[in-house]
Amino acid sequence: MAASALEIHPAALEEFKSAVAWYLERSETAAVKLVEAVDQALEIVLTLPARWPTAGFGARKFVLQRFPFAIVYRERGEAVQILAIAHGNRRPGYWKLRR
Repeated sequence: MAASALEIHPAALEEFKSAVAWYLERSETAAVKLVEAVDQALEIVLTLPARWPTAGFGARKFVLQRFPFAIVYRERGEAVQILAIAHGNRRPGYWKLRR
């Protein structure tokens, strides 16, 4: 069942902004590609939220292919809440206390 709304946790939005800024310092092309990859991932997650593997605490995880990030999210009624845009080398599960 497709979700009808997208909610992004403020900390997840900050993680995303920080990642884009990091890539911008190194390559504008890479930063644009990261934004495109995250946009595409969010579209897929909204379309099929139950498809991706669980990550604990009722959350699921969509791993990006070209970048070392995962979209950690959970379904909340008719919405998908993005809990983290987590770098693969960051400590696992740091996002678990986010509400």
